[in-house]
Amino acid sequence: MDAPERIRIDKWLWQARFCKTRGLAQDAVQGGKVRLNGQRIEKPGRGVGPGDVLTVRFGAQVRVLRILECGTRRGPASEAQGLYEEIAPEA
Repeated sequence: MDAPERIRIDKWLWQARFCKTRGLAQDAVQGGKVRLNGQRIEKPGRGVGPGDVLTVRFGAQVRVLRILECGTRRGPASEAQGLYEEIAPEA
């Protein structure tokens, strides 16, 4: 099955293993901990796709990620790591 071109941000965070559940992913988005292409988003239904850049804050850790694929399932960690690439934050 081919991966979709766009996917909900909460589902992508869950599939990429940044959150243990979709509920926690929704809470992170609604809590203002996720930025999409530099813009704060608060709706977990917001669509994302390849090429989009996410800035995700969990506690004191901030990660900047470029989405490479949407994925089709929540697979093993090795599969999840193929959904994104880590980008160094700009100084």
